[in-house]
Amino acid sequence: MRIAIDAMGGDNAPREIVKGAVHACDHTDAQIILVGREAEVQAELDKYEGLYSPGHIVVYNADDVITGEDSPVRAVKKKPESSLVKTVQMVKDGQADAALSAGNTGALMVASLFILGRIEGADRPAIASPLPNLGKLGHFSVLLDSGANAECWARDLLSFAYMGSIYASRAFGIENPRVGLINIGTEPGKGTAILKETYKMLSEAGNINFVGNIEARDIPKGLADVLVCDGFTGNVVLKLTEGTAWSILKDLKEVMTSDLQSKIGAAFLGPKLKDLKKQFDYSSYGGAPILGVDGLVFKIHGSSSASAVENAIIKASVLADTDISEKTKETLAKMLPKKEEEK
Repeated sequence: MRIAIDAMGGDNAPREIVKGAVHACDHTDAQIILVGREAEVQAELDKYEGLYSPGHIVVYNADDVITGEDSPVRAVKKKPESSLVKTVQMVKDGQADAALSAGNTGALMVASLFILGRIEGADRPAIASPLPNLGKLGHFSVLLDSGANAECWARDLLSFAYMGSIYASRAFGIENPRVGLINIGTEPGKGTAILKETYKMLSEAGNINFVGNIEARDIPKGLADVLVCDGFTGNVVLKLTEGTAWSILKDLKEVMTSDLQSKIGAAFLGPKLKDLKKQFDYSSYGGAPILGVDGLVFKIHGSSSASAVENAIIKASVLADTDISEKTKETLAKMLPKKEEEK
């Protein structure tokens, strides 16, 4: 098993990327390939000499870097020697079983599409992000699309439901995942024309455990294991959840340390509060895969710490050892209606 990671991508590269890779060596036998400017990456890696086995981590040189300000399409075309592009290319060439990057999201999506191509039936690949459930520590839903496609057709949302179900099953062991469609009401007739059409298609689809529409206020309750929506809606939901969670935790901390009595109470609640904080910590979830491209690619949060990188590598190595790609191809080819059948 070989996991390639863009060592120059993200706000804290290459420092946190290299540190996370070293820590991941304690939890996976996969060979970790750090792709980036060799001298810079090796200098960071040398700080951990003796903490990992020889050959467990290798450095693959890439002279260029795609920044967050770069135009995705132009950057991928003009910077073929960049760490991000070369990381994805390694999957295409069979040199790696999975690619990870904390860099430019748009560029990673473009590189994945240009280099790996789409799985047949996945007209619009989607980013599948974990979304924590309130009141159910350790449980979360898979939200897709969470930012790749601002606008989607009903057929796209149907393919997201299939891909999300397979991912939830293979990555998290959820049997017969419940699929919910994010909408403004639970009734079948709610929402836009596309959402109404999607509801009908999901209700009639085979091999999907569709539980109906899910309103925004019910998203954190865990009523569905797979939450389907367009990327505009998904990105808003994801960022609102992150912002709300951290604001609540910040307020709790201030309240619990405001006076002596509160501090005493906080001492007893400390472990529970730490569990709650971990529930909303993106670094513990191991990144978000781009589903629908013909290869395994993970997007990691741009400000990822070493812990986030470590967990992403572990999750990628576990998923790479499953049949998720073949299962997705087989399911979409068999279950997704052909475009001419929708007319």
